[in-house]
Amino acid sequence: MGLKGQPLVWARVVWGEVGARVVWGEVGARVVWGEVAGGCSFHFPHFSLFFCPSGKPTIRGSLTTKGISSDEVPEVTASEEFVVQEVTKVSYLDISSGGDLGVSSSTDQTFKVWETHNTEVKSVLEGHTRDVFSCKFFPSGQEVLSGGLDSLVKVWSVNDGSCLATMKGHRGSILDIAVVADGQNVISSGQDGTARLWDSAQGACIAVVDDSYSPINAIAVAEVGNAVNLGSPKETPSSREVGTEGKLVVLAREDKSLEGVSLHSRQSVFDFEGSDAFNCCTFISSVGVLAGGLDGNIIHVDIRNPKSAVETVSWSETPVLSLVPFRDTYVASYGNGTCYIPLKGSEQVLQLTGPNRQPVFQVAAWKKLVYTCCRDGFIRKYEIPDLG
Repeated sequence: MGLKGQPLVWARVVWGEVGARVVWGEVGARVVWGEVAGGCSFHFPHFSLFFCPSGKPTIRGSLTTKGISSDEVPEVTASEEFVVQEVTKVSYLDISSGGDLGVSSSTDQTFKVWETHNTEVKSVLEGHTRDVFSCKFFPSGQEVLSGGLDSLVKVWSVNDGSCLATMKGHRGSILDIAVVADGQNVISSGQDGTARLWDSAQGACIAVVDDSYSPINAIAVAEVGNAVNLGSPKETPSSREVGTEGKLVVLAREDKSLEGVSLHSRQSVFDFEGSDAFNCCTFISSVGVLAGGLDGNIIHVDIRNPKSAVETVSWSETPVLSLVPFRDTYVASYGNGTCYIPLKGSEQVLQLTGPNRQPVFQVAAWKKLVYTCCRDGFIRKYEIPDLG
């Protein structure tokens, strides 16, 4: 376990209304604003972007690129790069609600819980027999949910790494998972085209929420209240079903469809047809859903009027691999190693750099921090202050 890169540096990003300056250098270097030995300054309209080595560094890492890309997109580099033990690929990560712990999966059938402030491993979770595709914290931060190539969904203790429950029923790989409310119920989607609601304590399937012929690559769950008609259950729900009322689960499928299903009634609420297979999806508000496709398009759908997209954007022709809400906007990662944060109310986007054309499989965000995991085995951490 350790850091990759050259001399220690640190970075801070500040936004303003006019001009910009980028200053960078090694920790301890003598800094004069606008001039740093080996450093440089850049100016571009509408932004103020600083890499500022003043004061004591609080984060570690190395700057590998800086300034503005060839297509004039402002770039921010990782303020920290680290490996959680030795892996060849990091396929998924999540950050706890308190921000103190991270969990990441790799290609060795295990995944690790680690402390975000120093990257030290707290526990190694072993029990899956094949690759782990997805891992997410429960709201308490004391348990982790996982699913993978072995068709199993598991619940783990963060403290001692023990497996608390195993859920069996899928006939193929688990492609995504989600925690409902406080975690008494969880959802999984799979290669077999089903989405299943589980009792996480008993490890028992409560219901098959959806059963289609097409793999469900991603799911997202949110409280939508009375924004749309969610219908009523045809049968009395099981007593083990907790916290499903008022919630919509969005299913992103391989067959180019994006469907919203009432988690409580199991009734279809909307069905949207995309331009290619959907890889990921997320809620950005109680009525707004984003879905990323194999063709690089990001579709914004309003669940109240889903017949046509509110907006379609694309910053790469490579597949969109993850979409994560970030303050009043979101972070998107692509198969070519790029990550973008669009600025709300503006056509400008911020690019997070670091991976050299290596796919960024997943992004996680906590307050001002954005974490990414990549095929090159590194987790990168970016500190991004206010974007206003």
